[in-house]
Amino acid sequence: MKFVGQSIPRVDALSKVTGQALYPGDINLPNQAYMKILFAGRPHAIIRSIDTSAAESLEGVIAVLTARDVPNNEYGLIYPDQPVLCGPGSTKPFADRVRFVGDQVALVIADTEIIAEKARDLIRVDYEDLPVVSDIFESIQDNVILHPDRGTNTFCHYRIRKGDIDRAFETADVIVEGEYRTPAQEHAYLQPEAGLGFIDEEGRVTIYVAGQWTHEDQEQIAHALDLPLDRVRVIYPAIGGAFGGREDMSVQIVLALAAWRLHQKGVDRPVKIIWSREESIIGHHKRHPYYFKTRWAATRDGKITAAEVKCIADGGAYAYTSTKVLGNATLMCTGPYEIPNVRVDSYAVYTNNIPNGAFRGFGGPQGAFAAEMQINKLALALDMDPVELRMRNLLKEGSLLSVGTPLPRGVSITQVLEKCALAAGWKHTREGWKKTDFNTRDETNPVIRKGLGIACAFKNVGFSFGAPEQCWATVELQGRDEIERAIVYHAGADCGQGAHTVFLQMAAEALDLPIDKISLVVSDTAFTQTSGSASASRMTFMAGNAIRGAAQAALAKWKDEERPARATYQYRPPKTTPYDPETGKSEPNFAYGYVAEAVEISIDMETGQITLDKVICADDVGKAVNPQQVQGQIEGAVVQAAGYALMENFIQENAVPKTTTLSTYLIPTVLDIPKKVESLILEYPDPIGPYGARGMGEMPYLPLTPAIIDAIHHATGIWFHEFPVLPEKMISAIKKNQAS
Repeated sequence: MKFVGQSIPRVDALSKVTGQALYPGDINLPNQAYMKILFAGRPHAIIRSIDTSAAESLEGVIAVLTARDVPNNEYGLIYPDQPVLCGPGSTKPFADRVRFVGDQVALVIADTEIIAEKARDLIRVDYEDLPVVSDIFESIQDNVILHPDRGTNTFCHYRIRKGDIDRAFETADVIVEGEYRTPAQEHAYLQPEAGLGFIDEEGRVTIYVAGQWTHEDQEQIAHALDLPLDRVRVIYPAIGGAFGGREDMSVQIVLALAAWRLHQKGVDRPVKIIWSREESIIGHHKRHPYYFKTRWAATRDGKITAAEVKCIADGGAYAYTSTKVLGNATLMCTGPYEIPNVRVDSYAVYTNNIPNGAFRGFGGPQGAFAAEMQINKLALALDMDPVELRMRNLLKEGSLLSVGTPLPRGVSITQVLEKCALAAGWKHTREGWKKTDFNTRDETNPVIRKGLGIACAFKNVGFSFGAPEQCWATVELQGRDEIERAIVYHAGADCGQGAHTVFLQMAAEALDLPIDKISLVVSDTAFTQTSGSASASRMTFMAGNAIRGAAQAALAKWKDEERPARATYQYRPPKTTPYDPETGKSEPNFAYGYVAEAVEISIDMETGQITLDKVICADDVGKAVNPQQVQGQIEGAVVQAAGYALMENFIQENAVPKTTTLSTYLIPTVLDIPKKVESLILEYPDPIGPYGARGMGEMPYLPLTPAIIDAIHHATGIWFHEFPVLPEKMISAIKKNQAS
């Protein structure tokens, strides 16, 4: 029986469309209490004192918790640089200060949500405001240190040194320079942060919450509460979107803290919280804004000889995953091209802005924007077709990356770009690749200009730069003479991408069993071992290998007459290595995905409105385990990336966010999505992927913005070096261009 490669219906489809699926905010337990959080509301200050007496005396208030109540008042995925609660009396030095508006100061637990909200507003905090640092160039000067214990605002610096870059620029025929900025972006997932904390029947601190890695949440909670891991249980019900926004902590630790402290007081009541949209927007991290200054060199015949890049990432108030995001941007800011001479210096710095962290693409969209802008400009300077220039420089099997090591086997970027270019109207002639005639005029409407742009990118699959990578699965086979039932235990989170459906398909394939004979036990630390996170386009790749390994081991036990047969398997991919601190040399990733996109647009020259007429996305997925879900991922990524490029304008003024609702921070609606998305699902198997599958959830996101900017230039002759390209910015640029 074949299950891999089939578009079977999602296992959660019926429950979600009928409203039966329970998200964290939908779950209620008997006698539950409600929690509200007092956020700092200011970007930088020392808390001199907190007066909770009025809140505590309000009828219906069960408890008020502050920094004094947190046993180990720190957390962080990379560095434990953030207090759980900010204020005096903490175990952590300098935890008496807030560093962004969403820092959490106090928790109120009450009989009702209304009482908790009233009590929260009765808390009086004495703040001593400190100078605010909201600009990366100000931050890097270190005039105001945001984390005194670190001594500098620059918390990460990577270097790449390959070849003789000075000589390469001296002998270059063409040099193209550019400065680019990419913006912050809000995840805007449908389900705001919510959850329940309680003590389960075995005395474990337990939370229902939406996240991306149950075991990482468990570790962060256990560390902050100073509890053994087995005293903490994390369960994910249905998850209403994530996109990286649920990798870091939001309500996980404080829910566990509330349930645990109440239990210590002899009060065993579940505690529930649901954030409002405004609380969600100030309370969780954003996509990193980046600044790039870069120059590329080439010969007249189109060989790229050198690339020099300086980039600075705004990490915001705390590190979150900034060092890992910066690692990706550092690798990808020179694009999927073989360049013999490279110099990159990249930095991540603290500011008082909302922290920035994981977001679909994880540094890839920012790096790809700088790289693809440069190669499109280089093509213009050389009077060469942009596809032809790319084809002359793309990475191939055996090509050395900027970090001096070859890509893993299975490099397919040339085939991917070729398929995309052909679908978009390019032709491969004797003279090379040529764009066919594309009329930039709309014969029916003289105020409309049309453009066609293209870009490509590559992206890691799995954790990078030496980060420990593993994934566990357990398979149990039940029955007597034949297998009557199989149970797959796996911690992997389904954030809406359809991971659990794919788990079933790969298990069915490995076991040669109908899907209706297989059940899943997922995303519960009490029953599953770590899967790693639902991020880095890794879940299908890692879970598939783990499930297949566990299935084969269970079948071997079944063959040996073991009933039931139960086997656990840990999949570990090839090791990666960190950047060398001086040269940047590394084996950064064990697998990659490859993507190319072409975009047709229309621009209203009177209003500045940009319409996406067609997006062609060619994506090598290795093996489409579920083709319909792959198409859904492509279309979803395209819409989300289009919002990033054209309309999502997250505004912070002096580190205070101004766009804190979905009426002021606009995301694409049905009227804003491309008129047509053509998904070219390519299958060039990854040598170590399960059934050849690569990860693909992030790939379609990466090249869309530079492809749109290229199309704008094709239509108008105008380059944009930052985005989103709002209608008012388009109009302003048109008027400036007409006046010059």
